[in-house]
Amino acid sequence: MSERVIAPKSRGFLFLDSHPDGCRQLVDEMWQAVPDPVTVGGEGPVALVIGSSAGYGLAATIAGLARIGIRGIGVCFEKAPARRTGTAGWYRTAATARLAQQHGRDMVFLNGDAFSDTVKEQVADLLAERFGGRLDFLIYSVAAPRRTDPGTGNVYASVLKPIGSPYTTKTLVFDEYGAPEVKEVTTAPAEGDDIEQTVAVMGGTDWERWITFLADRSLLADGFATAALSYIGSPLTAAIYRQGTIGAAKSHLEATARTLDERLGKTLGGRAVTSVNAAAVTQSSTAIPGIALYVGLLRGVLGDAMVAPIGQLVELWDQLTGARPLDLDDKGRVRLDTWELDPAVQNAVAERWSTATSDTITELADLDWFSDEVRSLYGFSVPGVDYTAAVETDVPWPTLTICPAPRTPPIASEVVEPAIVT
Repeated sequence: MSERVIAPKSRGFLFLDSHPDGCRQLVDEMWQAVPDPVTVGGEGPVALVIGSSAGYGLAATIAGLARIGIRGIGVCFEKAPARRTGTAGWYRTAATARLAQQHGRDMVFLNGDAFSDTVKEQVADLLAERFGGRLDFLIYSVAAPRRTDPGTGNVYASVLKPIGSPYTTKTLVFDEYGAPEVKEVTTAPAEGDDIEQTVAVMGGTDWERWITFLADRSLLADGFATAALSYIGSPLTAAIYRQGTIGAAKSHLEATARTLDERLGKTLGGRAVTSVNAAAVTQSSTAIPGIALYVGLLRGVLGDAMVAPIGQLVELWDQLTGARPLDLDDKGRVRLDTWELDPAVQNAVAERWSTATSDTITELADLDWFSDEVRSLYGFSVPGVDYTAAVETDVPWPTLTICPAPRTPPIASEVVEPAIVT
């Protein structure tokens, strides 16, 4: 037993430990927020979610299980409990697996490097031996600092930089006492092969590699559909995001979607799309200069009218499965961000942005909500959890309970250059 009281300790927006009970409660709340299931026929479609333990990938997994009744595989990279607690995604995955089993969903979770061919082989074997040799849906939701190309062995590193010139923006930080401060931060522009490196990590190359890998093994069902999760965002953050190195990667992702859509349409009557999601507080987004301030102000404008990731992914699954018509923009993208980018909303956020200072920020942004959202990423500030009580931290990874797997997933310490989820 490894029970102890876990207090939140952080460096900026990064917390050093996670709370198992808080993570479990958060997953329970997400599941409960999903509307009643829709009937898609039969035993439930087989789905693969790559990046299943955090952010939009976690929302895709829970929404798929609770709304559509998917079966299948989630792939993520998380660290096991050791000297410190496990990562929050470790505990969220255990909680998701528990709920899936309670509701009769056959969902397997693999812990390993999503970029590697080793994990692709494990997934292919599981699909063939456990899920009837067919895959109906693939959701791709991966963000990572680096990627090792399994074909060449080359290692690529992604960067968050503007293109062309330095970028200075307001950003939100909290001092050592928790007081909010609005500061200016300048980011140097991309240089050398920064753009190419970022595209190699965050673009569509690995997504396409997954599709090709599974297609070569005849594992894609007729009508197979795949979606890669993306973001456009506000003009206020465009220079560092959509017009920066990450934006170049997102453009590559969208171009890959068009190529895959044509290919899958011809071979399987299938579809490939990017899903443009709306703003949320995630472990990835808090690392981007200006995003924390922007999201706090957006919440100040919209309040509860903001659509949480679980609600957005319910909408995506409804469209992918035909419960609602597939609604694409002129570039073939599913747009789940229209409420965020409504001109009236953006004008209101921009007005608050222009007057935001350390003195005025508490009046303009919903900082209590933002702080709770950040803390909840690690299982803290979740209602209904007793944070004064000792909690068991040594939570096991979900086992394959219905039939044996062909291989044992690699443990965290065996994985080199892992992909981390969005």
